[in-house]
Amino acid sequence: MKIIRFSSKQLEKIYNRSVLKKKRVEEKVRKIIDDVRIYGDEALIKYTKKFDGVKLMPRQLRVSEIEISGAYQNISPNFVASLKVIIENVNRFYRKALKKSWRIKDGDGVVLGENYTPLERVGVYIPAGTAPLVSTVYMTVLPAKIAGVKKIALASPPDKNGFINPHILVVANLLHVDEIYRIGGAQGIAALAYGTKTIPAVDKIVGPGNIYVSEAKRQVFGQVGIDMIAGPTELVIIANRFSNSKFIIADLCAQAEHAKSLAILITNSKALAQEVKSQLDVQDGYIILTKNLEQAVQVSNKIAPEHLEILVQNPNRLLKGIRNAGAVFLGPYSPVAVGDYVAGPSHVLPTDGTARFFSGLSVADFLKSNYILSYTKKALEKIKDPLEKIAGIEGLIKHLDSVKVRFIQ
Repeated sequence: MKIIRFSSKQLEKIYNRSVLKKKRVEEKVRKIIDDVRIYGDEALIKYTKKFDGVKLMPRQLRVSEIEISGAYQNISPNFVASLKVIIENVNRFYRKALKKSWRIKDGDGVVLGENYTPLERVGVYIPAGTAPLVSTVYMTVLPAKIAGVKKIALASPPDKNGFINPHILVVANLLHVDEIYRIGGAQGIAALAYGTKTIPAVDKIVGPGNIYVSEAKRQVFGQVGIDMIAGPTELVIIANRFSNSKFIIADLCAQAEHAKSLAILITNSKALAQEVKSQLDVQDGYIILTKNLEQAVQVSNKIAPEHLEILVQNPNRLLKGIRNAGAVFLGPYSPVAVGDYVAGPSHVLPTDGTARFFSGLSVADFLKSNYILSYTKKALEKIKDPLEKIAGIEGLIKHLDSVKVRFIQ
Protein backbone atom coordinates (compact mmCIF):
# COMPACT_ATOMS: atom_id res chain seq x y z
CA MET A 1 0.00 0.00 0.00
CA LYS A 2 1.14 3.55 -0.70
CA ILE A 3 1.14 6.23 2.01
CA ILE A 4 0.06 9.60 0.65
CA ARG A 5 -0.68 12.87 2.40
CA PHE A 6 -3.81 14.99 2.31
CA SER A 7 -2.08 17.55 0.11
CA SER A 8 -0.85 14.97 -2.42
CA LYS A 9 -1.84 15.33 -6.09
CA GLN A 10 -2.38 11.56 -6.09
CA LEU A 11 -5.67 12.17 -4.30
CA GLU A 12 -7.09 13.71 -7.47
CA LYS A 13 -6.54 10.41 -9.25
CA ILE A 14 -8.58 8.64 -6.56
CA TYR A 15 -11.32 11.29 -6.57
CA ASN A 16 -11.66 11.12 -10.36
CA ARG A 17 -11.41 7.37 -10.78
CA SER A 18 -13.81 5.77 -13.22
CA VAL A 19 -13.96 2.42 -14.95
CA LEU A 20 -15.98 3.96 -17.78
CA LYS A 21 -13.41 6.40 -19.16
CA LYS A 22 -11.93 3.92 -21.64
CA LYS A 23 -12.88 4.52 -25.28
CA ARG A 24 -11.76 1.03 -26.30
CA VAL A 25 -14.24 -0.57 -23.90
CA GLU A 26 -17.02 1.77 -25.00
CA GLU A 27 -16.53 0.83 -28.66
CA LYS A 28 -16.34 -2.92 -27.99
CA VAL A 29 -19.50 -2.85 -25.91
CA ARG A 30 -21.39 -0.81 -28.53
CA LYS A 31 -20.50 -3.44 -31.17
CA ILE A 32 -21.71 -6.28 -28.93
CA ILE A 33 -24.98 -4.49 -28.13
CA ASP A 34 -25.64 -3.75 -31.80
CA ASP A 35 -25.00 -7.40 -32.72
CA VAL A 36 -27.42 -8.67 -30.07
CA ARG A 37 -30.04 -6.10 -31.01
CA ILE A 38 -29.86 -7.13 -34.69
CA TYR A 39 -29.04 -10.85 -34.56
CA GLY A 40 -30.53 -11.87 -31.21
CA ASP A 41 -29.88 -15.44 -30.07
CA GLU A 42 -27.32 -15.98 -32.82
CA ALA A 43 -25.16 -13.18 -31.40
CA LEU A 44 -25.58 -14.49 -27.84
CA ILE A 45 -24.34 -17.92 -28.92
CA LYS A 46 -21.39 -16.37 -30.76
CA TYR A 47 -20.26 -14.24 -27.81
CA THR A 48 -20.80 -17.01 -25.25
CA LYS A 49 -18.42 -19.17 -27.26
CA LYS A 50 -15.94 -16.32 -27.68
CA PHE A 51 -15.86 -15.05 -24.08
CA ASP A 52 -16.90 -18.07 -22.00
CA GLY A 53 -15.57 -20.87 -24.23
CA VAL A 54 -18.99 -22.55 -24.27
CA LYS A 55 -20.89 -23.61 -27.37
CA LEU A 56 -24.65 -23.43 -26.85
CA MET A 57 -27.72 -24.27 -28.86
CA PRO A 58 -30.56 -21.69 -28.78
CA ARG A 59 -32.67 -23.95 -26.53
CA GLN A 60 -29.80 -24.06 -24.00
CA LEU A 61 -29.78 -20.30 -23.39
CA ARG A 62 -32.55 -20.74 -20.82
CA VAL A 63 -31.72 -23.05 -17.90
CA SER A 64 -34.15 -25.97 -17.78
CA GLU A 65 -36.26 -27.03 -14.80
CA ILE A 66 -34.40 -30.36 -14.81
CA GLU A 67 -31.05 -28.61 -14.43
CA ILE A 68 -32.42 -26.41 -11.63
CA SER A 69 -33.77 -29.46 -9.76
CA GLY A 70 -30.45 -31.23 -10.21
CA ALA A 71 -28.59 -28.31 -8.61
CA TYR A 72 -29.99 -29.32 -5.21
CA GLN A 73 -27.87 -32.50 -5.42
CA ASN A 74 -24.67 -30.42 -5.65
CA ILE A 75 -24.99 -28.23 -2.56
CA SER A 76 -24.28 -28.92 1.09
CA PRO A 77 -27.28 -30.17 3.14
CA ASN A 78 -27.30 -27.22 5.56
CA PHE A 79 -27.10 -24.53 2.86
CA VAL A 80 -30.85 -24.00 2.62
CA ALA A 81 -31.25 -23.78 6.40
CA SER A 82 -28.56 -21.08 6.61
CA LEU A 83 -30.16 -19.22 3.74
CA LYS A 84 -33.52 -18.96 5.53
CA VAL A 85 -31.97 -16.86 8.32
CA ILE A 86 -30.42 -14.49 5.78
CA ILE A 87 -33.64 -14.20 3.78
CA GLU A 88 -35.57 -13.16 6.87
CA ASN A 89 -32.97 -10.45 7.66
CA VAL A 90 -33.21 -9.01 4.15
CA ASN A 91 -37.01 -9.22 4.08
CA ARG A 92 -37.33 -7.51 7.47
CA PHE A 93 -35.17 -4.60 6.29
CA TYR A 94 -37.02 -4.07 3.00
CA ARG A 95 -40.51 -4.49 4.40
CA LYS A 96 -39.72 -1.47 6.55
CA ALA A 97 -38.55 0.50 3.49
CA LEU A 98 -41.59 -0.25 1.29
CA LYS A 99 -43.30 2.93 0.10
CA LYS A 100 -47.09 3.22 0.25
CA SER A 101 -49.51 5.19 -1.94
CA TRP A 102 -50.93 8.31 -0.29
CA ARG A 103 -53.56 11.05 -0.65
CA ILE A 104 -54.13 14.53 0.81
CA LYS A 105 -57.42 16.49 0.63
CA ASP A 106 -58.31 20.08 1.45
CA GLY A 107 -61.63 21.73 2.26
CA ASP A 108 -62.21 22.97 -1.30
CA GLY A 109 -62.25 19.46 -2.73
CA VAL A 110 -58.67 19.21 -3.99
CA VAL A 111 -57.29 15.69 -3.79
CA LEU A 112 -53.61 15.12 -4.51
CA GLY A 113 -51.62 11.96 -4.13
CA GLU A 114 -49.11 9.48 -5.41
CA ASN A 115 -49.71 5.88 -6.48
CA TYR A 116 -46.84 3.40 -6.27
CA THR A 117 -46.90 0.41 -8.62
CA PRO A 118 -44.27 -2.30 -9.13
CA LEU A 119 -42.40 -2.76 -12.39
CA GLU A 120 -43.74 -5.52 -14.61
CA ARG A 121 -40.51 -7.25 -15.60
CA VAL A 122 -36.99 -6.92 -14.16
CA GLY A 123 -33.67 -8.48 -15.15
CA VAL A 124 -31.05 -9.23 -12.48
CA TYR A 125 -27.45 -9.76 -13.48
CA ILE A 126 -25.35 -12.09 -11.30
CA PRO A 127 -21.57 -12.01 -11.90
CA ALA A 128 -19.71 -15.32 -11.87
CA GLY A 129 -16.34 -14.56 -13.45
CA THR A 130 -13.75 -14.56 -10.67
CA ALA A 131 -16.28 -15.80 -8.09
CA PRO A 132 -19.93 -16.90 -8.30
CA LEU A 133 -21.74 -14.18 -6.34
CA VAL A 134 -24.44 -16.31 -4.75
CA SER A 135 -25.28 -13.57 -2.26
CA THR A 136 -26.10 -11.14 -5.07
CA VAL A 137 -29.08 -13.32 -5.99
CA TYR A 138 -30.97 -12.66 -2.76
CA MET A 139 -29.61 -9.11 -2.49
CA THR A 140 -31.30 -8.23 -5.81
CA VAL A 141 -34.29 -10.56 -6.01
CA LEU A 142 -35.73 -10.05 -2.51
CA PRO A 143 -36.27 -6.26 -2.73
CA ALA A 144 -37.85 -6.82 -6.16
CA LYS A 145 -40.18 -9.44 -4.70
CA ILE A 146 -41.18 -7.23 -1.78
CA ALA A 147 -41.90 -4.39 -4.22
CA GLY A 148 -44.25 -6.75 -6.09
CA VAL A 149 -42.40 -7.16 -9.41
CA LYS A 150 -44.42 -9.51 -11.61
CA LYS A 151 -41.62 -11.29 -13.52
CA ILE A 152 -37.93 -11.63 -12.66
CA ALA A 153 -35.36 -12.89 -15.17
CA LEU A 154 -31.87 -13.79 -13.99
CA ALA A 155 -28.78 -13.79 -16.24
CA SER A 156 -25.42 -15.21 -15.23
CA PRO A 157 -22.42 -16.39 -17.28
CA PRO A 158 -21.79 -20.15 -17.54
CA ASP A 159 -18.61 -21.85 -16.35
CA LYS A 160 -16.27 -23.59 -18.81
CA ASN A 161 -18.55 -26.63 -18.79
CA GLY A 162 -21.60 -24.57 -19.65
CA PHE A 163 -23.25 -24.65 -16.21
CA ILE A 164 -24.31 -21.96 -13.76
CA ASN A 165 -23.10 -22.43 -10.19
CA PRO A 166 -25.60 -24.74 -8.41
CA HIS A 167 -25.88 -22.42 -5.40
CA ILE A 168 -26.99 -19.58 -7.69
CA LEU A 169 -29.61 -21.86 -9.22
CA VAL A 170 -30.88 -23.08 -5.84
CA VAL A 171 -31.20 -19.57 -4.38
CA ALA A 172 -32.96 -18.34 -7.51
CA ASN A 173 -35.33 -21.29 -7.39
CA LEU A 174 -36.11 -20.85 -3.69
CA LEU A 175 -36.90 -17.18 -4.33
CA HIS A 176 -39.18 -18.10 -7.25
CA VAL A 177 -37.19 -16.39 -10.00
CA ASP A 178 -39.24 -16.90 -13.15
CA GLU A 179 -36.50 -17.38 -15.75
CA ILE A 180 -32.76 -18.12 -15.61
CA TYR A 181 -30.43 -17.60 -18.59
CA ARG A 182 -26.81 -18.70 -19.00
CA ILE A 183 -25.53 -15.51 -20.57
CA GLY A 184 -23.06 -12.98 -19.22
CA GLY A 185 -21.15 -9.84 -20.06
CA ALA A 186 -22.31 -7.00 -22.27
CA GLN A 187 -24.21 -9.49 -24.44
CA GLY A 188 -26.31 -10.54 -21.45
CA ILE A 189 -27.19 -6.93 -20.65
CA ALA A 190 -28.09 -6.30 -24.31
CA ALA A 191 -30.35 -9.36 -24.40
CA LEU A 192 -32.24 -8.23 -21.30
CA ALA A 193 -32.58 -4.69 -22.68
CA TYR A 194 -33.68 -5.43 -26.27
CA GLY A 195 -34.96 -8.99 -26.04
CA THR A 196 -34.31 -11.90 -28.40
CA LYS A 197 -36.40 -14.79 -29.69
CA THR A 198 -35.62 -16.71 -26.49
CA ILE A 199 -35.32 -13.87 -23.96
CA PRO A 200 -38.14 -11.32 -23.53
CA ALA A 201 -37.00 -7.74 -22.89
CA VAL A 202 -37.24 -6.33 -19.37
CA ASP A 203 -38.17 -2.90 -18.03
CA LYS A 204 -35.14 -2.50 -15.77
CA ILE A 205 -31.76 -4.18 -15.23
CA VAL A 206 -30.11 -4.37 -11.80
CA GLY A 207 -26.97 -5.95 -10.40
CA PRO A 208 -23.19 -5.41 -10.44
CA GLY A 209 -20.63 -6.53 -12.97
CA ASN A 210 -17.24 -5.96 -14.56
CA ILE A 211 -16.25 -3.00 -16.71
CA TYR A 212 -18.05 -4.41 -19.78
CA VAL A 213 -21.27 -5.03 -17.87
CA SER A 214 -21.15 -1.54 -16.35
CA GLU A 215 -20.54 0.08 -19.73
CA ALA A 216 -23.32 -1.97 -21.30
CA LYS A 217 -25.76 -0.83 -18.61
CA ARG A 218 -24.75 2.76 -19.30
CA GLN A 219 -25.35 2.35 -23.02
CA VAL A 220 -28.76 0.65 -22.77
CA PHE A 221 -30.06 3.17 -20.22
CA GLY A 222 -33.03 4.88 -21.83
CA GLN A 223 -34.11 1.70 -23.58
CA VAL A 224 -34.49 0.25 -20.09
CA GLY A 225 -34.01 1.55 -16.58
CA ILE A 226 -30.90 0.64 -14.58
CA ASP A 227 -30.18 0.72 -10.87
CA MET A 228 -26.71 2.31 -11.00
CA ILE A 229 -23.23 1.89 -12.46
CA ALA A 230 -21.77 -0.70 -10.08
CA GLY A 231 -18.19 -1.58 -10.92
CA PRO A 232 -15.30 -3.08 -8.92
CA THR A 233 -15.83 -2.95 -5.17
CA GLU A 234 -14.34 -0.29 -2.86
CA LEU A 235 -13.60 0.13 0.84
CA VAL A 236 -12.55 3.18 2.83
CA ILE A 237 -11.69 2.85 6.53
CA ILE A 238 -11.45 5.88 8.82
CA ALA A 239 -9.34 5.10 11.90
CA ASN A 240 -7.06 6.69 14.48
CA ARG A 241 -4.42 5.59 16.97
CA PHE A 242 -7.03 3.97 19.23
CA SER A 243 -8.42 1.74 16.45
CA ASN A 244 -7.66 -1.99 16.39
CA SER A 245 -4.99 -2.46 13.71
CA LYS A 246 -5.73 -6.20 13.41
CA PHE A 247 -9.32 -5.44 12.43
CA ILE A 248 -8.17 -2.86 9.89
CA ILE A 249 -5.64 -5.21 8.30
CA ALA A 250 -8.16 -8.05 8.15
CA ASP A 251 -10.78 -5.85 6.49
CA LEU A 252 -8.34 -4.46 3.93
CA CYS A 253 -7.17 -8.00 3.14
CA ALA A 254 -10.78 -9.11 2.68
CA GLN A 255 -11.31 -6.23 0.26
CA ALA A 256 -8.23 -7.29 -1.72
CA GLU A 257 -9.84 -10.69 -2.38
CA HIS A 258 -11.96 -8.98 -5.04
CA ALA A 259 -10.37 -8.42 -8.45
CA LYS A 260 -9.43 -4.80 -9.22
CA SER A 261 -10.88 -3.61 -5.91
CA LEU A 262 -9.91 -0.40 -4.15
CA ALA A 263 -8.84 -0.44 -0.48
CA ILE A 264 -8.09 2.79 1.40
CA LEU A 265 -7.21 3.60 5.01
CA ILE A 266 -7.63 7.24 6.05
CA THR A 267 -5.99 8.06 9.37
CA ASN A 268 -4.40 10.87 11.34
CA SER A 269 -2.00 8.42 13.02
CA LYS A 270 1.45 8.02 11.44
CA ALA A 271 2.14 5.04 13.70
CA LEU A 272 -1.01 3.24 12.52
CA ALA A 273 -0.20 4.06 8.90
CA GLN A 274 3.29 2.57 9.19
CA GLU A 275 2.03 -0.53 11.01
CA VAL A 276 -0.62 -1.27 8.39
CA LYS A 277 1.79 -0.61 5.50
CA SER A 278 4.39 -2.97 6.96
CA GLN A 279 1.93 -5.85 7.18
CA LEU A 280 -0.01 -5.45 3.95
CA ASP A 281 0.81 -6.04 0.31
CA VAL A 282 -2.29 -4.71 -1.41
CA GLN A 283 -1.68 -3.55 -4.97
CA ASP A 284 -4.67 -1.23 -5.37
CA GLY A 285 -4.42 0.22 -1.90
CA TYR A 286 -3.66 3.57 -0.29
CA ILE A 287 -3.09 4.97 3.17
CA ILE A 288 -4.04 8.63 3.35
CA LEU A 289 -2.60 10.69 6.19
CA THR A 290 -4.72 13.60 7.42
CA LYS A 291 -4.23 16.23 10.10
CA ASN A 292 -7.32 15.18 12.04
CA LEU A 293 -10.48 13.09 11.79
CA GLU A 294 -12.55 16.00 10.44
CA GLN A 295 -10.16 16.14 7.50
CA ALA A 296 -10.51 12.37 7.14
CA VAL A 297 -14.28 12.80 6.76
CA GLN A 298 -13.67 15.50 4.16
CA VAL A 299 -11.46 13.15 2.11
CA SER A 300 -13.94 10.30 2.43
CA ASN A 301 -16.79 12.48 1.16
CA LYS A 302 -14.74 13.41 -1.91
CA ILE A 303 -13.91 9.75 -2.55
CA ALA A 304 -17.59 8.80 -2.08
CA PRO A 305 -16.79 5.11 -1.50
CA GLU A 306 -19.03 2.10 -1.92
CA HIS A 307 -18.26 0.89 1.63
CA LEU A 308 -17.13 3.09 4.51
CA GLU A 309 -16.01 1.70 7.87
CA ILE A 310 -15.65 4.15 10.76
CA LEU A 311 -13.49 2.41 13.35
CA VAL A 312 -12.98 5.19 15.88
CA GLN A 313 -14.25 5.21 19.46
CA ASN A 314 -17.31 7.36 18.79
CA PRO A 315 -18.25 6.62 15.16
CA ASN A 316 -21.61 8.38 15.41
CA ARG A 317 -19.82 11.69 15.92
CA LEU A 318 -18.15 11.34 12.53
CA LEU A 319 -21.28 9.90 10.91
CA LYS A 320 -22.93 13.32 11.17
CA GLY A 321 -20.46 14.64 8.61
CA ILE A 322 -20.72 11.77 6.12
CA ARG A 323 -22.59 12.78 2.97
CA ASN A 324 -21.32 10.40 0.30
CA ALA A 325 -21.09 6.63 0.84
CA GLY A 326 -23.00 3.59 -0.40
CA ALA A 327 -23.12 1.94 3.04
CA VAL A 328 -21.58 3.00 6.35
CA PHE A 329 -20.35 0.44 8.91
CA LEU A 330 -20.02 1.80 12.44
CA GLY A 331 -17.70 0.47 15.12
CA PRO A 332 -15.19 -2.36 15.40
CA TYR A 333 -17.70 -5.21 15.16
CA SER A 334 -19.41 -4.18 11.94
CA PRO A 335 -17.09 -5.40 9.15
CA VAL A 336 -18.19 -5.08 5.52
CA ALA A 337 -18.63 -8.86 5.41
CA VAL A 338 -21.85 -8.61 7.47
CA GLY A 339 -23.27 -6.25 4.86
CA ASP A 340 -22.07 -8.47 2.02
CA TYR A 341 -23.89 -11.52 3.30
CA VAL A 342 -26.33 -11.35 6.20
CA ALA A 343 -27.30 -7.95 7.66
CA GLY A 344 -30.23 -7.04 5.41
CA PRO A 345 -29.51 -4.01 3.20
CA SER A 346 -28.51 -4.96 -0.34
CA HIS A 347 -24.81 -5.14 -1.09
CA VAL A 348 -25.46 -3.74 -4.58
CA LEU A 349 -24.03 -0.28 -3.96
CA PRO A 350 -22.71 2.68 -6.00
CA THR A 351 -19.00 2.68 -6.86
CA ASP A 352 -16.55 4.96 -8.69
CA GLY A 353 -17.65 8.00 -6.69
CA THR A 354 -21.26 7.69 -7.87
CA ALA A 355 -22.41 7.59 -4.23
CA ARG A 356 -22.55 11.37 -4.71
CA PHE A 357 -25.84 10.86 -6.58
CA PHE A 358 -26.74 7.14 -6.49
CA SER A 359 -28.06 5.11 -3.54
CA GLY A 360 -27.81 1.42 -2.77
CA LEU A 361 -30.32 -0.94 -4.37
CA SER A 362 -33.67 -0.67 -2.61
CA VAL A 363 -37.36 -1.48 -2.92
CA ALA A 364 -37.79 1.95 -4.53
CA ASP A 365 -35.73 0.75 -7.51
CA PHE A 366 -38.55 -1.64 -8.39
CA LEU A 367 -41.40 0.83 -7.98
CA LYS A 368 -42.66 3.64 -10.15
CA SER A 369 -45.17 6.27 -9.15
CA ASN A 370 -47.84 8.34 -10.83
CA TYR A 371 -49.32 11.50 -9.40
CA ILE A 372 -53.06 11.76 -8.69
CA LEU A 373 -54.84 15.12 -9.11
CA SER A 374 -58.57 15.73 -8.56
CA TYR A 375 -60.30 19.17 -8.41
CA THR A 376 -63.92 20.12 -7.80
CA LYS A 377 -65.44 23.03 -9.75
CA LYS A 378 -65.08 25.24 -6.68
CA ALA A 379 -61.40 24.35 -6.29
CA LEU A 380 -60.72 24.91 -10.00
CA GLU A 381 -62.33 28.37 -9.86
CA LYS A 382 -60.06 29.43 -7.01
CA ILE A 383 -56.88 28.84 -9.02
CA LYS A 384 -58.05 30.52 -12.27
CA ASP A 385 -56.23 33.81 -11.60
CA PRO A 386 -52.75 32.44 -10.86
CA LEU A 387 -53.13 29.97 -13.72
CA GLU A 388 -54.06 32.82 -16.10
CA LYS A 389 -50.95 34.81 -15.11
CA ILE A 390 -48.54 31.90 -15.73
CA ALA A 391 -50.24 30.84 -18.96
CA GLY A 392 -50.04 34.45 -20.16
CA ILE A 393 -46.32 34.69 -19.41
CA GLU A 394 -45.69 31.46 -21.30
CA GLY A 395 -47.96 32.48 -24.16
CA LEU A 396 -50.01 29.28 -23.92
CA ILE A 397 -53.48 30.81 -24.03
CA LYS A 398 -55.24 27.58 -25.01
CA HIS A 399 -54.18 26.16 -21.65
CA LEU A 400 -56.19 28.91 -19.97
CA ASP A 401 -59.11 28.37 -22.37
CA SER A 402 -59.26 24.72 -21.28
CA VAL A 403 -60.02 25.96 -17.76
CA LYS A 404 -62.44 28.78 -18.74
CA VAL A 405 -64.59 26.45 -20.87
CA ARG A 406 -65.60 24.60 -17.72
CA PHE A 407 -67.40 27.70 -16.42
CA ILE A 408 -69.37 28.60 -19.56
CA GLN A 409 -73.06 27.94 -19.06
